[in-house]
Amino acid sequence: MIGSAAACPGAAELIARLDAAVALTDVVAITARVKADLEELLGRGGLQLPAALVAPRADSYARRLLHRDAAGRYTAVVMTWGPGQATAVHDHGGLWCVEGVVSGEMVVTQYDVTCHGDGTATVVPGRATHAGVGTAGRLIPPTDYHVLGNARSDAASVTLHVYGGSLDDCRVFVSGPDGRHREEARHLSYHA
Repeated sequence: MIGSAAACPGAAELIARLDAAVALTDVVAITARVKADLEELLGRGGLQLPAALVAPRADSYARRLLHRDAAGRYTAVVMTWGPGQATAVHDHGGLWCVEGVVSGEMVVTQYDVTCHGDGTATVVPGRATHAGVGTAGRLIPPTDYHVLGNARSDAASVTLHVYGGSLDDCRVFVSGPDGRHREEARHLSYHA
């Protein structure tokens, strides 16, 4: 974890809840529990993130590690989104994910993706959801394709992502001129 629990009020409670959730072992039960815990904790403002974790970046959204479980069962990552910043269509590298809004407002758009085996894919948008503070959603492969972006044009938004392991790589789908998307492997890192 970046800093100490004292520097991040609510972090110790978050970690205790995540430890209890991943002990359930079934992915559906784990993600349901993590979703409920994030909604309750974030909804009441129970996690106070230090300025170093929520500072926006001008060039892209920021991705910062909050906590890595010593047993490798999960990681908690804080993302900060400047106005208009969003991801490409992507998956979660085979890991489950629960995402909650800490501050601001996000738009989450689900996608159906059909890979063609030649490095291209057909990508069809599904429903878009506006998510405010205390809202959380869960994604379980293979139905984890989405775009996440800041819904605000005047301020940053902050989200907390809990992954079922260490999300170091994922697939993104970049739009091509023929309507198909090009599948690309993307290595993920953390920002300072």
